[in-house]
Amino acid sequence: MERGCLMMLVTAVVVVVLGCWSVEGLGVNWGTMATHKLPPEKVVQMLKDNGIQKVKLFDAEQSTMSALAGTSIEVMVAIPNDQLQAMTNYPRAKEWVRRNVTRYNFNGGVNIKYVAVGNEPFLTSYNGSFLNITFPALQNIQNALNEAGVGDTIKATVPLNADVYNSPEANPYPSAGTFRSDISQLMTAIVQFLDKNKAPFTINIYPFLSLYGNDGFPFNFAFFDGDAAPVVDATTGIQYTNVFDANFDTLVSSLKAVGFGDMPIVVGEVGWPTDGDKNANVGNAYRFYNGLLARLGSNKGTPLRPGYIEVYLFGLIDEDAKSIAPGSFERHWGIFSYDGQPKFAVDVSGQGQNKLLMGAKNVQYLEKKWCMFNPNAKDLSKLADNINYACTFADCTALEYGSSCNILDANGNASYAFNMYYQVQNQDDLSCNFQGLATVTTQNISQGTCNFIIQIASSSTFSLRSSPLLGLVLSVLFSILLL
Repeated sequence: MERGCLMMLVTAVVVVVLGCWSVEGLGVNWGTMATHKLPPEKVVQMLKDNGIQKVKLFDAEQSTMSALAGTSIEVMVAIPNDQLQAMTNYPRAKEWVRRNVTRYNFNGGVNIKYVAVGNEPFLTSYNGSFLNITFPALQNIQNALNEAGVGDTIKATVPLNADVYNSPEANPYPSAGTFRSDISQLMTAIVQFLDKNKAPFTINIYPFLSLYGNDGFPFNFAFFDGDAAPVVDATTGIQYTNVFDANFDTLVSSLKAVGFGDMPIVVGEVGWPTDGDKNANVGNAYRFYNGLLARLGSNKGTPLRPGYIEVYLFGLIDEDAKSIAPGSFERHWGIFSYDGQPKFAVDVSGQGQNKLLMGAKNVQYLEKKWCMFNPNAKDLSKLADNINYACTFADCTALEYGSSCNILDANGNASYAFNMYYQVQNQDDLSCNFQGLATVTTQNISQGTCNFIIQIASSSTFSLRSSPLLGLVLSVLFSILLL
């Protein structure tokens, strides 16, 4: 009996050690806007293998939730912006909570900790579309959680972009931080409600975006390794050597200005993309994450908020179907590539333990076939139109200036575009023709930094031919494009 108990204890210790070797409480964002998704079970296993203890979702999709059931992983489920209006109706908010929260609240269910009400709804680019509905939705969801008896352990919050307060670029002194003047009263009301319900303020901070489109921004200030000339806060005398600290402390000051300087803060998104812009590459991403994880591992915090910070990295896996309206880098935020393989060898312990990212196991791929430009093609007059068509329905962002495939010549560009479309179409033979301009090859045609992918095979593979009506519409569009 004693020996059996000892074995159980040893097993328990091993489980604890294996499950907690990443940065304390490290979370990630798991987005699913991809044409070919890894099976949720494989993704959950990736989370376990990498010691990731928290995950932030952008919806509450059933297959994702089912895969998370029975794990100890803390989950932030989400209500997309396009559902906020419905949540201003309390009965509908109660029904949402019933279907997406309390149904999983059982022994062996999903360990839900937060409900994200919208995602960055106050972005200036939304032109106020969600200003009047986000707070009522937040109130209804939290009240519904309270009424369901889970409000003590599950909190509603609103992930917000750092543009809700004065940014370090506009105001270099974090101690002078205040909420944006046009939403100051609204933000104060939200903060008061969060405090009343003991919920955290959730903020997304992107040092990469400080550089994007701003060549005058000091490059090294975006990183954590101390190479930047410090910015000195004229009021406090505090020296800031990176934009993350300055941005975070601007929020701390903004909260203090409305009387809630001690409110818990969750960093809902922070990361660095690896393609789609001159500053988005593996080298910069490695530098950023290496510094960020070391900072988190030390529990140093920021000058105005020392200690542990709850953080969700953005993101877990690349998403080739995301909108690129903000920039082509949007499809390349993952610390893992589309197939769940790590992009760089970063130490997720944050403490020099050399605990490197572990990729998805037993991934199933399509056949080793690529679609390339046909070197024997005679009529090249329609080449540009065909490339444009391929890139309309597949991800060609790696071809853009400063990106990983910007090294290709004209024929290489065509091959890349054709292959991306071919892979999206699950290697359908008809999808590698392009009016005789393309041909299938079994030879890997990757070049240098430019990877010509083989797509994964998954139960959720996406095909433009899956709907007869959609196929007809696309055929008409293709004919128009080639006129």
